Amino acid sequence: MKSLFNYYRWLFLILVAGFCLLPLWATIIGGFKTNGDLRTNAIGLPRQWIPDNYVSIITTPRFWQMLWNSTVIAAFTVVLTLLVSSLAAYTLAHIRFAGRKWIANYLTLGLTFPFATAVLPLFIRVRDLGLLDTYWGVILPQVAFNLSFSIVLLRSFFAELPRELFEAAIMDGCSYPRIFLRITLPLSRPILATVAVLALVGSWNNYLLPLVTINDDAVYPWPLGIMQFQGQYSTDWGKVLAFVSLTMLPAITLYLLAQKQIIAGLTSGAVKG
Repeated sequence: MKSLFNYYRWLFLILVAGFCLLPLWATIIGGFKTNGDLRTNAIGLPRQWIPDNYVSIITTPRFWQMLWNSTVIAAFTVVLTLLVSSLAAYTLAHIRFAGRKWIANYLTLGLTFPFATAVLPLFIRVRDLGLLDTYWGVILPQVAFNLSFSIVLLRSFFAELPRELFEAAIMDGCSYPRIFLRITLPLSRPILATVAVLALVGSWNNYLLPLVTINDDAVYPWPLGIMQFQGQYSTDWGKVLAFVSLTMLPAITLYLLAQKQIIAGLTSGAVKG
């Protein structure tokens, strides 16, 4: 009976993994196909392998410029998200003050707030601040929308850390900033890696926000670069899929390198409390 259960469990997991990997497979393989081949054979192997789609993109300086723009935006988004959310989560988890629970509930409410409903007021605010066509016009809104989820994750993890460590540190004369730097952060690397990767992937794949706040081609991140392969009457889908495949590689590589930390952070921080 147990062996039969394990068989069906593995079968279910393989089916789920295949369902998740199928779009990735179709995207990578599609980059080697012509438009005609994609229409008749979207998932199978190409009838004729065409590496020109990948080669032409890699040898274009515009691709590397957009990749650099995305890297800068994502890096600052991750750093600022980690900095602000970790400080806020530490304060809410370990420092008692009036209104602490109300603030935590308010931040949790922010998880239900969809980004699309804020596009117009966000554009007006970014314009008034003079941040249109700049990196900061994308970075700051992304950080703001990341904070609710990041603080909820970090606060839950910080609250599960042994209180005896903090009590002993306070007895030894450590201040709150020193406890945060010397005890909390070193013990929280799994959840910090989780928040960092989630913020990175969200920034890397963000299309709507740069579309609203950026009109200058020189500041385009990679999601907006897809538009260069779309004409008025036709779209070169082979190059679009090749472009998407190339730009997915950094995020996928980082996730594979940090997957143990991500799983440990989610299972120990988000499930408890």
